[in-house]
Amino acid sequence: MKISEAEVAVVRLPLKFRFETSFGVQTERVVPLLILRGEGLEGYSEGVMTNLPRYREETLAGALYLLERVFLPRVLGRDWENPQQLAAALAGYRGNPMAKAMIEMAFWDLWARFLEQPLWRLLGGVRREVAVGVSLGVQENVAATLKAVESHLAEGYRRIKLKIKPGWDVDLIRAVREAFPEARLTVDANSSYTLADARRLAALDEFNLDYIEQPLVYDDILDHAKLQEQLRTPICLDESITSARSARQALEVGAAGVINVKVARVGGHDEARRVHDAAQSFGRPVWMGGMLETGVGRAHNIHAATLPGYTLPGDTSSGSRYWERDVINEPLEAEDGLMPVPEGPGIGVSLDWEYISKIRSGGFTLGS
Repeated sequence: MKISEAEVAVVRLPLKFRFETSFGVQTERVVPLLILRGEGLEGYSEGVMTNLPRYREETLAGALYLLERVFLPRVLGRDWENPQQLAAALAGYRGNPMAKAMIEMAFWDLWARFLEQPLWRLLGGVRREVAVGVSLGVQENVAATLKAVESHLAEGYRRIKLKIKPGWDVDLIRAVREAFPEARLTVDANSSYTLADARRLAALDEFNLDYIEQPLVYDDILDHAKLQEQLRTPICLDESITSARSARQALEVGAAGVINVKVARVGGHDEARRVHDAAQSFGRPVWMGGMLETGVGRAHNIHAATLPGYTLPGDTSSGSRYWERDVINEPLEAEDGLMPVPEGPGIGVSLDWEYISKIRSGGFTLGS
């Protein structure tokens, strides 16, 4: 199918809560939404890069430049047989998976709508709802953390993930485990430890965690393998996994027992599916991570998480946890820890253009 027009709308959304990690504090998201148009249809995606390179190297300014000047001009006005053919046209440009993912994911949505099929079916999904947990940022104190854990467990979420950093770790998790002995718990360090902290991280073994997520440097594999030898708790890699190749390498050397998949982090749905397949070949589970997405990215993630290897609860919790008003018209809400897959062709959601016009802060349009 032919892509005739591309529009990027940059919007600014305030979060409903203060979200603190080892990276810092986040109170809003600046989101580039991509709309691809062709054959009288629209396909949607969003970018997860931020203004500063705190999570990975990509930035919003860099992505917008590449989209407007390089990537989108290469795909506009051409007929594409499938998403794989389109992705191959961008493969010659190194890196920048999040920017490339915006185009690939929007085209997957557009192509699925053209075929009048839901995205999950084209990706090879096997379920119509996915298990979800919540990710809780660093709270004001332990008491506030216990209150947040209690309220989210009462809502039925099937896993609680707690952000940790040096000085906010062992005592915190001990208090949570003592208060909630049966809760399914994980921790996420966002690369804030080193190998010198191995003994401190090993102290978390007593709390029956599902995994410790990304304790060491954001692009490391080898030191994670050394650390895993000293821990009983499985390590889950997030930032370090940028492709199926890095996933295979991590699993081969024993750097991870679990993989966090973020579709945008690895470059789109095709590569995310290859990461899923690599983990399955090693008998390791994957789960769907989150980047504080709006309903557009959340819908993509929900569809991707229907593949069979996603056996652990993911971060695609209810959109109303994050936003007073989302950029889509359809509510994406979990019930008893299960998130239904949006109905209809493509990702199954539509844009709330009235709201987008109010919060839009920039963007551009290319094509007819």
